[in-house]
Amino acid sequence: MENQNVANLRVAYRSWNDSRGASMQHWMDLMDDSVVFRSLAGGVAGMEFTLDCHGKKDLLRYFEGLGNDWEMKHYTPTEFISEGDRVVVISTCGWISRKTGKSVETPKCDIFRFKDEKIVDFYEFYDTARCLAAAQ
Repeated sequence: MENQNVANLRVAYRSWNDSRGASMQHWMDLMDDSVVFRSLAGGVAGMEFTLDCHGKKDLLRYFEGLGNDWEMKHYTPTEFISEGDRVVVISTCGWISRKTGKSVETPKCDIFRFKDEKIVDFYEFYDTARCLAAAQ
């Protein structure tokens, strides 16, 4: 039987893909108010929205920047791995840069830490070189 954190993530990823990134509410509902949210790009020039987020309110900046800069083609999780308070989700995703019109496909790995069924820590890993090339 699947744990509740994985079940909640499956719903959030399905909504994220089905809305093509337009619906962030499932994500916001899963986040703890003090969530730490980090991205491999870390706010690098061309992907400034990926700067570390500290708290749910700060996370809105990430989602707004992502939506302003990129159009989602798909977000396809392939594995959910859970142990203790951690869940790792392995996916593939495709995006189109709104600035350049270039497309990018990348493998993606999201690492979550939960407390009381809320995400308290998140780190995303993906091919930053491909994303930066599409953004420029």
